Amino acid sequence: MTTGSPLPQGLPGVDPAWSRTVLAPDAEGTSRTWHVLDNGPQLDAAGTAVEHTLLCVHGNPTWSYLWRRVIAAAPQGWRVVAVDHLGMGFSERTETPRTLGQRVADLGQLTAELGIDGPVSTLAHDWGGPISLGWALAHRDQVQQVVLTNTAVHQPEGSPLPSAIAAVRTPPLLDLITHRTPGFVWAATATCRPALPKAVRDAFAVPYASPERRTAVRDFVADIPISPRHPSTPALTEIAEGLGGLAHVPVLMVWGLRDPVFSGRYLADLQRRLPHADVHTYPDASHLPLEDRPEGVALIWDWLTNRPDEVAADPSQGVPIQIDVTAPERTAIVELSGNGGHITFGALAERVEHLARGLHGRGVRRGQRVALLVKPGIDLTTVLYAVWRLGAIAVVADAGLGRARLGAALRGASPDHVIGFPAARALVLAARIPGRWIRLGPEDVSLLLAEGVGHQPSAGELVSPTAELDRDGAILFTSGATGPPKGVVYTRRQVGAQVALLRDAFNLRPGERFVAAFAPFALYGPALGLTSAVPDMDVTAPDTLTAATLADAVEAVDASIVFASPAALSNIIDTADELSKTQREQLRRPELVLSAGAPVPADLLRRVKDLLPAATTQTPYGMTEALPVATLDPTNLDPSDPADRQAGVCVGAPLQGVTVRLAPMHADGSTSEELSTATGELGEIVVRAPHVKDRYDRLWGTQRASARPAGWHRTGDVGHLDDQGRVWVEGRLAHVITTAEGPVAPYAVESAIESVPGVRRAAVVGVGPVGTQQVVAIVVPQGANARGRRQRDTTVPADVAARVREVAGVPVAAVLRKDWLPVDIRHAAKVDRTELARWATALLHGSQVARETFRRHPRAPFRRSR
Repeated sequence: MTTGSPLPQGLPGVDPAWSRTVLAPDAEGTSRTWHVLDNGPQLDAAGTAVEHTLLCVHGNPTWSYLWRRVIAAAPQGWRVVAVDHLGMGFSERTETPRTLGQRVADLGQLTAELGIDGPVSTLAHDWGGPISLGWALAHRDQVQQVVLTNTAVHQPEGSPLPSAIAAVRTPPLLDLITHRTPGFVWAATATCRPALPKAVRDAFAVPYASPERRTAVRDFVADIPISPRHPSTPALTEIAEGLGGLAHVPVLMVWGLRDPVFSGRYLADLQRRLPHADVHTYPDASHLPLEDRPEGVALIWDWLTNRPDEVAADPSQGVPIQIDVTAPERTAIVELSGNGGHITFGALAERVEHLARGLHGRGVRRGQRVALLVKPGIDLTTVLYAVWRLGAIAVVADAGLGRARLGAALRGASPDHVIGFPAARALVLAARIPGRWIRLGPEDVSLLLAEGVGHQPSAGELVSPTAELDRDGAILFTSGATGPPKGVVYTRRQVGAQVALLRDAFNLRPGERFVAAFAPFALYGPALGLTSAVPDMDVTAPDTLTAATLADAVEAVDASIVFASPAALSNIIDTADELSKTQREQLRRPELVLSAGAPVPADLLRRVKDLLPAATTQTPYGMTEALPVATLDPTNLDPSDPADRQAGVCVGAPLQGVTVRLAPMHADGSTSEELSTATGELGEIVVRAPHVKDRYDRLWGTQRASARPAGWHRTGDVGHLDDQGRVWVEGRLAHVITTAEGPVAPYAVESAIESVPGVRRAAVVGVGPVGTQQVVAIVVPQGANARGRRQRDTTVPADVAARVREVAGVPVAAVLRKDWLPVDIRHAAKVDRTELARWATALLHGSQVARETFRRHPRAPFRRSR
């Protein structure tokens, strides 16, 4: 039986037609009045009744209003029912508190009265999580999908109760904050960022206007089990231990990682219990993720209605991820920083085995995530291969991300263990990175190795390098040049495929000697039998590598190969005058120079060849999600040949086993769902290969957007293919300028402007609404120096501005001067054009316009280019 709506008028986002009350028995059979928001039975396009229902279950102290956007966005044919628990929202207040077990049974009685008998998907938040899961376990034949947002079914072992809950649970505060005053009610929405409009906050609080109406708010908090003797402990334990019964049910978890209550450790606990679940996290969202990030509603509906098909794993094996011991007496690693040191391949392999056993004794197990905060060199290499020996997942976030982003990245990965040098403990605590801390100072390494000698794991605890290849092996992080760094998950098979491709593409054979000015690449050297050395430099600032430091590193290992970023190569050339005669002779040894991370100017490489005359140069193109994709030596391009003088940067032909296609670009800057091999057509570069990432970590929506079609990776780069099959990169998709005449990619325009005398560097950005943007050129003049002073002059000499407009090839609305360009920390080469667009907009149209245009863009820490 149903009756009218008890809702007050004018609640933002609520259609009054959704609201009604329902008479249904509670767990004990007593008739109760429930309030629900219900969009009613639905029809499909043919007018046939559709029975698929989404059952939305709120937590404490919210109510069905939490799901208003979900109901409003419901696709045709979906019925959405959002309930108010008894005692909550506008449902009937009960005489006594309800326990968890009673609330699960209450919900079952209500759905029976509503005629909800399947198929059913559930969506829940907070304390509604265990209630909905309890309902799902009791209705397994009906449940088709489960969605959870910021909830928990168990207190993770060894972790304290959230401080916010622990404080409220104390007797002096429980009644005061949750019942006598509305403090707890208002606190639920106070964490939202950006702050919710007052009308929305009022709507969340409206059912709880008096102490009498807040009794269940207090009772819900009191019903959180914190001891084995708590009345709801058996029910919660039964739900938590019964989740294996949902192994056949698709599950999505949508999480705000800044939740002060249900932090990342609760997400990790649920992932262990539901390992098949898809996950999407919002690093900056708090306790109410769908309020902080309303786009999460569309993501949930996309998952419910359009989940992509699974793609079979590539069967290739690649290089086993283990130390190559074909020549055990040969030097594997030379450390050039600190006190220095070196180790042979044989000793390194033995060290890895002992450390793996020592870490096993400290609790590191197969499938667990292990964050590595260890300085490059022998220790980092040993720990990485020991983690792989245990079948654990290495979480590798290099210091080049910058301290704040490094902390956020690791916190989002929710590691089970953090292995770090002593000074890293401060970052772990400040960034609230979860996981058991394992210190790795010099004395700790010795202790762990000694423990490993005496520790014998059970059979199967150590994993063969050729076993379990489709398990996760590593999580790496993007540089964050166009947004927050994203975790990129590689399986053990994909790591091996990447190592094999690097080996074959550049003929890297055992016995070669390798200088890695970008530390992560040194980690693959031991698997390939390469002697590796990392120069004595600040790894967080690639442009601190000097010519002399490189020469010393080359001498230390008699290097035949050098890997350095474009910024590092630029500084090597700038400091070449400081070389001694002996150091210049050392630089005649390398036979190959590799450079990646950003476009590498051919003129820079020609100067590198002058300094390293025996070396050929290669610029492998790729990204964290797929490296390498293609390669070439830009110095072999002929500027007089039109085929070698196309728009953008030529990065070469795809490597063996790599397939590249283009998703053609539309006038509004979007890209086609269909892939093309047409030459000369601007589009997003799309890649398929055995070494392409498995997925983005806990970013289901981002992964889905990038994997179109399934099995491919949309790189976010735009460019074109030429008639020789080569790939030309013309910029980032996020930086394409959408003018009224069509999309403009930045690289070709910037390259033309940099040919103007007096211009050292250039960037072009779009100002104005999408579709009618104006091109603005920003130039850094020769001799500009931004160090130690604030730039005030943004004007460009009239003759230079005129020449810029003449060569640009597109209409340029304004030419501005800037003494430096913001670049990413990791490579010191990727220009943040979004930040420059913000600056240009503020300068040309006023700061208020800039705030309105870019208010949703997260500011990122970038360093100044030199």
